[in-house]
Amino acid sequence: MNEAIYKSIKSLPPLDDTIIQIQQICSSDDSDIAELISVIQRDPMLTANILRSANSPLYGFSREITDINRAVALFGMATIRGFALAGTINKNFNIDLSPYKINETNFMDITTKQNALAFNWCNQIDRELLNIISPASFMMDIGKIIIAKELVESNKSDKFASQLQSISTPKELSQLEISMVGISSQLVTAQIFKNWNLEPEIANAIRYLLDPDDAPESIKNQCQILNIISNSINIFGTLSQKQIDNSKELLKLYGLDIQPYLNAVEKVSN
Repeated sequence: MNEAIYKSIKSLPPLDDTIIQIQQICSSDDSDIAELISVIQRDPMLTANILRSANSPLYGFSREITDINRAVALFGMATIRGFALAGTINKNFNIDLSPYKINETNFMDITTKQNALAFNWCNQIDRELLNIISPASFMMDIGKIIIAKELVESNKSDKFASQLQSISTPKELSQLEISMVGISSQLVTAQIFKNWNLEPEIANAIRYLLDPDDAPESIKNQCQILNIISNSINIFGTLSQKQIDNSKELLKLYGLDIQPYLNAVEKVSN
């Protein structure tokens, strides 16, 4: 690994106690939703974020939600865990994504819509898939923050941004990252997860999301879905017709039903 990137990862602060407690509750077979709610209520910012998201049209709930108990029940533990992890981005990262031609607001919008697409899609086919897909969909692009820092500090930002203009897919972007700094943002994210002692299944789902055929069989389906989400919503656009058409081809390739994906696309687009 690029030494500067490795040092940036190792210098990230550990997850705070609230996040650690939520991770432990959500990953336990004996998990208790009441215990989860109790931990959330001790964090006013996280509580506000969950309620704000519950009332966003992106998630498609039919009525206003003002009770955190109701919000947690609707989202489920996996997605709440994703919200908690996403909250670490602003706490632990100095976000400068200028080499990628996006700002912090753009980045957070992308991560939110990626999760909303995952939530609306997996709820139709198998809610259990969200155990890996929901936290992964929120966090799969955080490696770009570390790579952007290295590009700026090594004076490669302008060259990277220039070459960015000629590509349009996550796979091409990954290849550009490797050519410029020796590692993809997906592998950086996986290393961050390892550094935070999060489950290897989530880290591996991100590691293999652009190459699902290489993924362990136990998470191959999750990697396929994450690949489609990554191709549907990314720094190049959000659910453009070209992105949707490309995603349909991937759905056919993976033998996945197209209609649940299109239903989810409609909710997020509206």
